Amino acid sequence: MISPTSFSDRLAPLIDQFMTFLHSERQLAANTQLHYRRDLERLMDFVADSRIDQWGQVSERHIRAFIAELHRNELSAKSIQRQLSSIRSFYRFLVAEGLSDANPALGVKAPKAGRHLPETLDTDQLSHLLSFPVEDAISARDKAMLELVYSSGLRVSELVSLNIHDVDLRAGSLVVTGKGNKTRMLPVGRMAVSALQHWITHRQAWASYTGPDQDALFIAKKGQRLTVRSVQLRFDHWAKRMHTQGKVYPHRLRHSFASHVLESSGDLRAVQELLGHEDISTTQVYTHLDFQHLMDVYEKAHPRARKKDD
Repeated sequence: MISPTSFSDRLAPLIDQFMTFLHSERQLAANTQLHYRRDLERLMDFVADSRIDQWGQVSERHIRAFIAELHRNELSAKSIQRQLSSIRSFYRFLVAEGLSDANPALGVKAPKAGRHLPETLDTDQLSHLLSFPVEDAISARDKAMLELVYSSGLRVSELVSLNIHDVDLRAGSLVVTGKGNKTRMLPVGRMAVSALQHWITHRQAWASYTGPDQDALFIAKKGQRLTVRSVQLRFDHWAKRMHTQGKVYPHRLRHSFASHVLESSGDLRAVQELLGHEDISTTQVYTHLDFQHLMDVYEKAHPRARKKDD
């Protein structure tokens, strides 16, 4: 009786050949290549158990059974999607090389990944985070950035791309260039305006720089425009200093902005415009956050929803 190991030995050389292709032709990162190998070796072990010793013998039925087993073993939907993508890529290679007549994974769908709700901070958490004292130019700059992201729902890439002339403090507005090089005008709240005015007085001492970043709104001591990474680190610094629960990153403040505006207004279309979303379906994730808030209120307030005390 031939063992599954013997079948695997016959299947393995083509995985090695595919890995050579990924390295030399597609020049994928080593870590990505490792993921491909692990995914394909998992499939190889599965089909070897079915006494298959040629990749061309694998059918759509085998792939469906393999995916079903991964699902039963509670592999995440995202991991199963990646696994299926690896198999499709492998078979595209085999078909191109004349080593398989068809791609058996093309008609197989992975389970949909659950949509993760964005993390937000509530208004009390935000008030505490933004209450740190302004003691110098760095703290003035950082408070202006934090206030502005929460005030206007900016992406961090939009924040760092802002120039001085993009902001009209008197009118309480700014013009930002978002994804797809599209511009939109946004309101700037009172607290953010105040923080920006304070920062701009400090900025003048750092603005002797005459390079390409001389008009940047947010700069470092030497006058160069802040990077996305440096902003992320500054947000994390203040979150730790103010003992804010959970990680604080620019996108979490953007999520908080969207959730709080929607919670108060109920105007999904307006939130879409403020965030610069191309498709309203992207914005609809915040309706789930809003509904969770309503459920909390309902369960606390409704006499037939409240849980009895133990």
